[in-house]
Amino acid sequence: MVRRKALIGGATAVAGAAVMLGSSRRVFAAGSDSAEEIRIGYISPRSGTLGAFNKSDSYMLPLVRKALAKGITIGGKTYQVKILDRDGQSSPARASQLARELIHKDNIHLMLTTSTPETVNPVSDACEAEGVPSIGTDCPLESFYFGRGGKDGHFKWAFDFSFGVKQFVDVFLAQWPLVETNKKVAVMYPNDADGNGFRGHLAPILEKNGYTVIDPGAYADGTTDFSSQIALFRREKCQIFNEVGLPNDIQAFWRQAAQLHFLQELKIAQFTKSGSFAGQIAALGPLGYNVSAATFWAPGFPYKSPLTGGTSQELADGYEKAANEIWAEQQGATLALFEVGIQAVKAAKSPTDRAAIRDAIPAIDMITTLGRVNFKTGPYPNTATTPMIGAQWVKTAPGSKFPLDWVVVSNSEDPNVPIQRKPAPYSV
Repeated sequence: MVRRKALIGGATAVAGAAVMLGSSRRVFAAGSDSAEEIRIGYISPRSGTLGAFNKSDSYMLPLVRKALAKGITIGGKTYQVKILDRDGQSSPARASQLARELIHKDNIHLMLTTSTPETVNPVSDACEAEGVPSIGTDCPLESFYFGRGGKDGHFKWAFDFSFGVKQFVDVFLAQWPLVETNKKVAVMYPNDADGNGFRGHLAPILEKNGYTVIDPGAYADGTTDFSSQIALFRREKCQIFNEVGLPNDIQAFWRQAAQLHFLQELKIAQFTKSGSFAGQIAALGPLGYNVSAATFWAPGFPYKSPLTGGTSQELADGYEKAANEIWAEQQGATLALFEVGIQAVKAAKSPTDRAAIRDAIPAIDMITTLGRVNFKTGPYPNTATTPMIGAQWVKTAPGSKFPLDWVVVSNSEDPNVPIQRKPAPYSV
């Protein structure tokens, strides 16, 4: 499911780090040839239906490698850091295959993975089976834990720091009352890890807080005809919409909903998995204006990166200059993932021992680009939470650098993030 989010020594270093990524199969080493080597695998979706999530990898990976160029010093010894990055292609089977290749052929010491259960879960399962520590992010905690059959003591090698149902609920309950509605929520929750997680954990909490959830039932990923769901939402006079579907599916639903006059009745359009990136919203044309989407990172986040020393604003500015497009929330998650991964290696009794790295992860409590990551507090075993911030996509004024902006409208999860404006009702 899901949204949203520090640079090396200022703007000059930002520009220098903006060399775009070449082949995803290449191996880049950082540090001197004589240093002992720490090998870190990294799997993300850069192509396929979820490719928008990690489009920024072409900027972020060179940035991370530059930060690690001199290696890392642990116990007075310098270790070379080698990052082996792979494109999971938005395919769970491909992500699982790549994970096993990195484990057996490249003998990695630590796996990092990101962006939705379709990538994080199969990579985590492979690492769990093979006895390799893995850390994931941008994968809802319930999807990671319950979606993989979690129970106390079941997972020993795979970890995830991300947002969960509580973070979404906090954002919704803080932001939705700012727009007057009848509190009827139309939901599109598919038959997958995210959809089942939202249906089983988020919807009941909304009901307890006075909202009526209208759920037409789980639909299959790849569905093309949504007329029956739209008819139900119109009969029930729903004024709030929430989704956790694949972008292509929700874009098809949204266009049909406009044709069948459902969008004209909405007051709040709350996207999650399909509203995290400018390209997803731009694909909707004018139907994307004033879509709300919670984000886990934005340029206004006040935390400096412990890996690069830069600020979130510098991180956003550097990407916009290099890519000529608006910042992406995944930038913050990707950088935080490497921040946590490097901390795990540094804290391990032996930074090249898989079990030692695994044993260090549960004790991590640190400030990252996303804010605090504390594995000591859960809420589930092997997990840590990151805050979500209420945000809305708005049309920019004529002459602006980009046609859309993603502005912060509520900050109940982290008051340190400044609010930019009040939310506006959705309208067509």
